[in-house]
Amino acid sequence: MGKRVVIVGGGWAGSSAALAARLAGADEVILLERTDSLLGTGLVGGIMRNNGRFSATEEMFAMGAGHLFKVCDDNSRHVNMEFPGHKHASIYDVAKIEPAVRRCLMENGVEIWTFSRIIDVEIGNGSINAVVLESGDRVEGDVFLDTTGTCGAQTLCTDNGNGCVMCVIRCPTFGPRVSLVGACGIKEKTGRKPNGTLGAMSGSCKLSKETISAEILEQLERTGLAMVPLPAHMIDTDKLGSKACAQYALKEYAENVVLLDTGHVKLMTPFLPLHQLQQLPGLEEVRYVDPYAGTLGNSMRFTDLSPRDDAMQVEGHIDNLFCGGEKAGLLVGHTEAMVTGTLGGYNAVRAIAGKETIVLPHTLAIGDAITNVREEMETEEGLGKKYTFSGSVYFNRMRDKGLYTTDVDAIKKRVSKAGLTGLFSQKVI
Repeated sequence: MGKRVVIVGGGWAGSSAALAARLAGADEVILLERTDSLLGTGLVGGIMRNNGRFSATEEMFAMGAGHLFKVCDDNSRHVNMEFPGHKHASIYDVAKIEPAVRRCLMENGVEIWTFSRIIDVEIGNGSINAVVLESGDRVEGDVFLDTTGTCGAQTLCTDNGNGCVMCVIRCPTFGPRVSLVGACGIKEKTGRKPNGTLGAMSGSCKLSKETISAEILEQLERTGLAMVPLPAHMIDTDKLGSKACAQYALKEYAENVVLLDTGHVKLMTPFLPLHQLQQLPGLEEVRYVDPYAGTLGNSMRFTDLSPRDDAMQVEGHIDNLFCGGEKAGLLVGHTEAMVTGTLGGYNAVRAIAGKETIVLPHTLAIGDAITNVREEMETEEGLGKKYTFSGSVYFNRMRDKGLYTTDVDAIKKRVSKAGLTGLFSQKVI
């Protein structure tokens, strides 16, 4: 058998890790996904390039890892748009993105296994030898990545949220998410909401486009954005503190129903009772698509965070385990998942080849963010925050350090100065 990388979890982080591992020269890359499709919460999201995510995206292009970012660009419904607190955003079509990502991975030789939920892990001499699937199959590998995310299982949503709301994670159908890091017996960390309770609630919902008025639909499809003011008795600013997406914890999102055109309609709030939503002009017949019980709440996240170094290698008693995405810390967003997943997949191959893993320098936004979030998570205060290139505390840091720019040439120059141009497109083995 050649050099095999096994990735558990097919969201944006896992997909990015799989592609990075293949581009780095792994003979076999197996991507295990417990559901019937890739991307997970990326099937509800869609926002790219907003605020500091533009800078991070262009760093990835300059480092030779722009493939999946280009897929997003090529499937964008709206580009260079603004909405409250955010500039120069792109929004990809959530209905088209998964097949496009799947094609990209398969064209580059990634082996995708859906309906493949892990339930156990085989360990010997400090290394993972294989993962065991619910089907009974064993999948052996030389190095493993945990990109399972932090959503679910149902007990998480019941104990720390408002119960199972039938979200895109679909635990009742495909079984609860299993953390590979946790299955190895490595102690994980837990994020907290500002009120001290565990985790955070997903920050948006998806509405059926067919159920909104022609006037709102026309505005959405023309501009990508529609805002419907809430009457005073419906405004609930307390909900802003429960959001995973702290960059949207602005008063505009409490005082208005903010809608974005993702192919469906993205509702920028964790949840809103349907009977209230249907009282608003143009939304009298509206229905939820995700979560189906968006009247009550949304999925819970950020309770299983991996201890890791800045090369994305998991710290503990296992020597061949890497991570990416939300497993890697309190990083929120598709871009954040893609950059950490890419670094984890690339360094996994370097580990197989017996080469020193790469840590990205702090002169790059990506390198600075990876280190900053790890350091913050070592404090109780830091575990109560969420970090993203697009807003909140980390975007403020980006601006203070001069890492936020939309000047593509300047971004290319700083990547070149760091000696990292084309890094991820180069074979390691």
